[in-house]
Amino acid sequence: MLDELFAKLENSYEEMVSIRRHLHQHPELSYQEYETAKFIVSFYEKLGIEVNSNVGGNGVVAKVYGKKPGKTVALRADFDALPIQDEKDDIPYKSTVPGVMHACGHDGHTATLLLLAKALNELKDNLEGTYVFIHQHAEEYAPGGAISMIEDGCLEGVDVIFGTHLWASVPTGTIQYRTGPFMAAADRFEIEIQGKGGHGAQPHTTKDAIVTASQLVLNLQQIVSRKVNPIDSAVVSIGSFTAQNAFNVIADKAKLIGTVRTFNEELRSFIEEEIERIVHGTCYMSGSTYDYKYFRGYPPVVNHAKETEFLAACAHLAAEVKIVEETEPDMGGEDFAYYLQKVPGTFFYTGAKPERDDAAYPHHHPRFDIDEKAMLIAAKTLGTAAIKVHNE
Repeated sequence: MLDELFAKLENSYEEMVSIRRHLHQHPELSYQEYETAKFIVSFYEKLGIEVNSNVGGNGVVAKVYGKKPGKTVALRADFDALPIQDEKDDIPYKSTVPGVMHACGHDGHTATLLLLAKALNELKDNLEGTYVFIHQHAEEYAPGGAISMIEDGCLEGVDVIFGTHLWASVPTGTIQYRTGPFMAAADRFEIEIQGKGGHGAQPHTTKDAIVTASQLVLNLQQIVSRKVNPIDSAVVSIGSFTAQNAFNVIADKAKLIGTVRTFNEELRSFIEEEIERIVHGTCYMSGSTYDYKYFRGYPPVVNHAKETEFLAACAHLAAEVKIVEETEPDMGGEDFAYYLQKVPGTFFYTGAKPERDDAAYPHHHPRFDIDEKAMLIAAKTLGTAAIKVHNE
């Protein structure tokens, strides 16, 4: 059965690439993926595959039914893009939408799942169980599409779920997995400092918001370095510092925006409280006031042991896979976490680093791209797991 599946996927590779490039040229932001969703639905309708649209928003769910009884297996791919200008040179499939691009590989995820669904549909008379293809919108922006799709029933009857992320920093031919905590909870916070502005030549009459905010940036670094057990993993990062004024004006306002990444729920709550304690103390020292908001994003991705070990064994069966390895936890966030809170499953990385070093850029970079051969590897690995899970 796997030989037949692999042959069909190999024969569909050019179509997979064509779809990925089409989507790359026509990206849509989170919660705005209307044309992408229509494209996905149309693909399934042309094949006569059962498909439902507007699942939890712009989500799409398709199903293929095997002729024999068996488990219900879900496979998930996301399809939203990012607010980034595509800066790749001399690429025929460069984004045609100003300020929007697929800078994280979601176009590749979608093409992979579509052609895998097509192949499994052609083999359905010899398959066991039901195959659920979850095309998820809005992975990039919390609260994300996963939770609303789950609430709308995308996991009803599902026994197990698998998902992968094409990973451009890992060489093609590599599958990386991890049992237990794999990706971190991803939270955001905002701090607005209200001081007292004034003339740059008379600082003694002011309460300098920039100085207070600068002290705060430094003080917040003490949370991880001095308050968190070194055995635990945590990140507190300031990504935005805004306080724009003329050169000779002392700012009355400053705004900091940052992120917190953790694996432990207790530590997550502790850091949320510790940030406010430090903000309160720092502003008290300068006589300033503040407004503090903390937004909880996705929970950590925690892979189930049995399904992860099973996936790792399946990964060896595709000839293109040269390395299957357990990797370190990643502080990036993923709302695949919500699926794993509901049903057993695992999420893994499929290496997709471009062959040319000058074409290899990190995720969310304006020149991001993938080695498209990784899509075939991802499809074979997911397809193997989907078929063989009935024997577990």
